[in-house]
Amino acid sequence: KSIKGGKMVQVTRQYAAAATALGLALSAEGFTVPRRQSSSSAAISSSSLDAYPTSASDVLWTPSWKSGARDEQLGPLGRYCEDLYSVRRRPTRTVTCGPVKFGSEHPIVRQTMATTDTANVDASIEQIMRCADEGFDLVRITVQGKREANAAMQIREGLFKKGYTIPLCADMHFQPKVAQLVAEAVEKIRINPGNFADGRKDFEDKVYESEADYVAERQYLFDAMVPLVETCKRLDRCMRIGTNHGSLSSRVLSYYGDTPRGMVESALEFADICRSQDYHNFVFSMKASNPLVMVQSYRLLASEMYRLDWDYPLHLGVTEAGEGEDGRMKSAVGIGTLLADGLGDTVRVSLTEDPEFEYKPCNRLSEMAEARLAAKNPGAKERQEAVRTYVDTRDVTSYARRVGDLPVTAADDKVDVGLFLNPNGSVISAVNPWMLSADSAPYLYKELGFKTAVGMPFKDVATSDSIFMRTLPEADKKDERTALRRMMEVGTGVIVPAEELERNPLDNTVALMSLEDAVKADGKIPDCAIRLAIEIDGSEDDETIAKVKDLNPLMVFISIADGLSQLHASRRIFEIFKSNDINTPAIHHFKTTSDDSNEIALGLGTKVGSLLTDGNGDGILIEQVGETANFSVDFVRNTGFSLLQGCRMRNTKTEFVSCPSCGRTLFDLQETTASITEATGHLPGVTIAVMGCIVNGPGEMADADFGYVGTTPGKVDLYYGKEIVRKGIKNEDAVGELVELIKSYDMWQDKEEVGG
Repeated sequence: KSIKGGKMVQVTRQYAAAATALGLALSAEGFTVPRRQSSSSAAISSSSLDAYPTSASDVLWTPSWKSGARDEQLGPLGRYCEDLYSVRRRPTRTVTCGPVKFGSEHPIVRQTMATTDTANVDASIEQIMRCADEGFDLVRITVQGKREANAAMQIREGLFKKGYTIPLCADMHFQPKVAQLVAEAVEKIRINPGNFADGRKDFEDKVYESEADYVAERQYLFDAMVPLVETCKRLDRCMRIGTNHGSLSSRVLSYYGDTPRGMVESALEFADICRSQDYHNFVFSMKASNPLVMVQSYRLLASEMYRLDWDYPLHLGVTEAGEGEDGRMKSAVGIGTLLADGLGDTVRVSLTEDPEFEYKPCNRLSEMAEARLAAKNPGAKERQEAVRTYVDTRDVTSYARRVGDLPVTAADDKVDVGLFLNPNGSVISAVNPWMLSADSAPYLYKELGFKTAVGMPFKDVATSDSIFMRTLPEADKKDERTALRRMMEVGTGVIVPAEELERNPLDNTVALMSLEDAVKADGKIPDCAIRLAIEIDGSEDDETIAKVKDLNPLMVFISIADGLSQLHASRRIFEIFKSNDINTPAIHHFKTTSDDSNEIALGLGTKVGSLLTDGNGDGILIEQVGETANFSVDFVRNTGFSLLQGCRMRNTKTEFVSCPSCGRTLFDLQETTASITEATGHLPGVTIAVMGCIVNGPGEMADADFGYVGTTPGKVDLYYGKEIVRKGIKNEDAVGELVELIKSYDMWQDKEEVGG
């Protein structure tokens, strides 16, 4: 057993005595437990050892989690990030990938994946050059077999001849021997623990009578993995141990279930094999199409690495994120949440678009992360330090949403207050008085998502729950006030600052007051108002925030003051709510001056999504501030609903799990996705997976009701859940067949005709 800088290097069991001599306790199961040592500890060079493990039984595996041995030997799980109260990058080792370096001492690495057929060498070279010119640091390519491995060598040589040194990563599934071959050509190998050694893609339930039965199968993992590790070590290649939620092996699924814990344990097994050979030039990833699963998995892995005293870098990504603002939003929710806590050393934004278009969101998320680092940005440090002291008690190993108490309609209420908010998450839209004129009101109804009948609005599945108005139409503006009254009559809340209601009363409104003003007024609201809403900016002391309970508002707006860290100040508010049993619905108030729709999606997903992924928040108000509103009410409303859907709160449209395309894709993914979206995009509550090939297909459909998966050129299979129900359908017939399949399960509804 050797020690380098306090880190463990795993060796064979015959060196247990040496390990003990160096201060490592040996458990009855043959596991080693590090005792705290300084970074200057003496070391025995691994090169002085006779051999590395040659069988799974010789590997000193990470202690068992399921038996409790890990807790007994290493203590319970603790932190998952470097600092809960300021943004500091998790310290990670430097991993080299040709000219690129991953790790906390280096900038976040931006990467993408080619969508060309790898065997088409010229097309692949051209696309990779475009990606490099755009700014990417690394490009991944698909390697299905020997043909693609040979092509990878030609691509590498062709790029060098053209003066491009951008490193390449080979994406490997099912082919351990091909992985060894392609390692001669590229700088990095990505292996998927779910199928690298298994060579199987099934969901057969296995029964393990004991943990011994489960670990007995590690030998075939070892046999498949060690030759690649030896090759990568000899050639100084980098590796990514990339677990995917959608492609966990049947072995892991049967033992751990379709869970973040299963994802982490699967990766740790492969890391143990790497470490047993004294190979450490690797990174981890924990990808999922569900941002909540993705965030929980990465946090759990980071927490495990802290207690194991491991420092391997993290590659961040939400797989199958989709396209457009929705894809960017979902990516920002997952990636942005982790970067906000200092986790992540390289980023890939997976969009169903050409890879060049992934650069801007990838780069912007990285820039946002770097701007929040306290060590590099004095302004960020000042905002983080300005947040009042609090104790963060979040349990990041599980997800539990804080659900605020919904408003209840009183007997004497003239409007249905109970409809002002939605239990699954609310969208509140900002409205200006001019939008309510007789000519404009019909358009406003539509933009707010109302159905109309004979000019009267009615709420629909994606209608704004309430509206927010900083100023009201004057009392003599009858048409405008009539439009407001009609929305109120169908359960739409109208939230207005209390001072505006004092000046310009409107019956049955919700009066918005700052917490300070509400405390001073002892909760008294203008006579025309029927409920109180409170705005909290995070500067208030604990005692003042606790008074929300006695004030009993309908909702609170969380609108953090400019001088405070929005993330940490918001977390503090929710901790105070928790400790005081305050169950008031909390609406995140997001203000923007941006004229870039992608920037709004990324900012919203990062700033608010990072709170919603912890279960903290009951809705969103997006307000365009400044002299000009750059986007329509309709766009902003839909963006709010996209955030809630991306955070798995409220489904108001069809959810698409769409892979980003690669060399394995067996149909035109962008065109097919567009056709499927056009045909089925009006089905709220239905999730459809569109997968270019079988690699992640069935697994990533764990969250999906229906699947559309390429199997052979020109043909697809259709799934219901994880079950194939229709095979070998021609591409030109498949969308129609999908519609018929949805109908057969009574989940179809006809599109509404758009009237004039």
